[in-house]
Amino acid sequence: MPKKLAIFASGSGSNAENICNYFAESSDIKVVLICTNREDAFIVKRANKLNIPVYIFTKYELNNFVDLHKKLQSIGVDIVILAGFLLKLPAIMVDSYPNRIINIHPSLLPKYGGKGMYGSNIHKAVIKNKETESGISIHFVNQNYDEGKIILQKKCSISASESVETLIHKIHKLEHNYFPGAIEKTIKKL
Repeated sequence: MPKKLAIFASGSGSNAENICNYFAESSDIKVVLICTNREDAFIVKRANKLNIPVYIFTKYELNNFVDLHKKLQSIGVDIVILAGFLLKLPAIMVDSYPNRIINIHPSLLPKYGGKGMYGSNIHKAVIKNKETESGISIHFVNQNYDEGKIILQKKCSISASESVETLIHKIHKLEHNYFPGAIEKTIKKL
């Protein structure tokens, strides 16, 4: 019986699509649902192209978690993957999926984590602070922003002339190269 993944995303969904493609031929792991809080997010178009069902919910439905939980249970979701999902998960959801919610964060946690640290905000702060390296952190989700147990970190160097755009490109490359494999290895250990 394959492990079933639900991917939560709020934006363009390039990581989500990458994960879906990575597991498309797997008999052990299947992406069964894309969940988003934004019906206008590009992830909806990507999911439709990939023929993966989409579930759109409001912030209230996320925080209440009753209907969303029923949806996840009705299709037997084992693992939740956050791939550019920007809302904080309610404690009831985290408690319902202990060590079964995996997030990716575009910095080397614990640096540049927490509330407000997402997207280009992180990269601007990294460059402003003259860091010599950045990277990605793949981690389990707990009750606090970006504080769950680290599964994998990968680094990239930052040049003196680095721009936010070039750093974003480096980070996306790391995400696409390492996120699906880290998910696979983690699931095999469960």
